[in-house]
Amino acid sequence: MSRRQLLYVGDEILVAYGHRYAPDQFEAEVPGDLRPVNLVAAGGLAALATSKHAKVSEATAIQPLGLLADDHGVVTLGRFAERRLGGQALAPRMGPGPMVVAVLGTSMNSGKSTTVSSLIRGLVRSGLTVSAGKVTGTGAGGDPHGFADAGAGQVLDFTDFGFASTFRLAPAQVRALLASVVTELSTPDTDVVVVEIADGLYQDETAQLLTHPVFRSVVDRVVFAADGAAGAIGGMDVLTRAGLQVAAVSGVLTSAPLAMREARSMLDVPVVETSDLTEPDVVRTVL
Repeated sequence: MSRRQLLYVGDEILVAYGHRYAPDQFEAEVPGDLRPVNLVAAGGLAALATSKHAKVSEATAIQPLGLLADDHGVVTLGRFAERRLGGQALAPRMGPGPMVVAVLGTSMNSGKSTTVSSLIRGLVRSGLTVSAGKVTGTGAGGDPHGFADAGAGQVLDFTDFGFASTFRLAPAQVRALLASVVTELSTPDTDVVVVEIADGLYQDETAQLLTHPVFRSVVDRVVFAADGAAGAIGGMDVLTRAGLQVAAVSGVLTSAPLAMREARSMLDVPVVETSDLTEPDVVRTVL
């Protein structure tokens, strides 16, 4: 059901081990044994919290009792995933294929997921068939459900390929995830694929992905979600140097008219209010 549940001392829960990268919450790593750890993500992720944001409460402490196993060994998401990673490039497609739009951001909570949902809504209202995916991040139901609510006909994320988290994955695996998510979503009846890349431009996995030729070969347009004017300007510089075509800037900064004015005075791309992206004429102009 992917809903939040109240926990009480003494409850037994089943969660997945996974590293966590969340500047506004926790950084956490999976230990090599069954020592006490923390619940570091609401989606159900266990790891040892090594740092946290000053405004966040201490992570819930949990005591592992053991690893779930069956006749084939320890149970993992990868063993039961419905999809498998392909190569690092799109499989050959008949015809031009859908446009692929990637949404990136300055950081966690810069408005990426809201921007994705707004793009989906605007494109669907334009009469287009849209599929959506989340390539990197920490597993949770909120974002995929939000993409579906916005009108995406098919939604996938990295958990569908057997990963509870993508933090500290090998660069080749992250590239394969991007290519595999886009390939799976590029069905014959799909007009546009919108994908979210989690966290900020300087997060290790994201930084390596953006500068690799595979990203440019897979993604047609980038929409950048920023949390302020300085972040928008600095992020645009990073994306331009990476050779990426940025269609627009949006995100949290568009909730502040002054921040939008500052960004517009310094940027050559449109700065579009997130809510405006739900309008068919706006989203068609942007993309």
